Amino acid sequence: MTEFDGVFFKEIVEHGLREFPNECCGVIAGRDGTPVKVYPMKNADASPVTYRLDGREQLQVFDAIDDEGLDLWAIYHSHTHSEAYPSDTDIRLAFYPDARYLLLSLADRDDPVLRSFSILDGEVTEEELRIT
Repeated sequence: MTEFDGVFFKEIVEHGLREFPNECCGVIAGRDGTPVKVYPMKNADASPVTYRLDGREQLQVFDAIDDEGLDLWAIYHSHTHSEAYPSDTDIRLAFYPDARYLLLSLADRDDPVLRSFSILDGEVTEEELRIT
């Protein structure tokens, strides 16, 4: 089970609601396996059904993570009208096998759901996420 700070959950939900009806996306940095900082990012696709981290912004964020002595802990994005589960596209584009993939469902905007997955070689495994 992974514990996830409620402040981070709120930050991701607020990001998702700001970008709605488009998907939101971002990165979470960690230290020693614990999430410590959320980096909301621009969805370069600006789409309600796909996301793509902006390449220039991604490079800046990854440099900042390195400069702060942190690690890539997770990549997150929202699904605006479906459950929090990786789509076929999400699975195909999961390029960071050591990172978690957090999916936020805003299908019910009054009751957002955040779930965590590892995606390795096309295999999706849910990891229990406890919001503290």
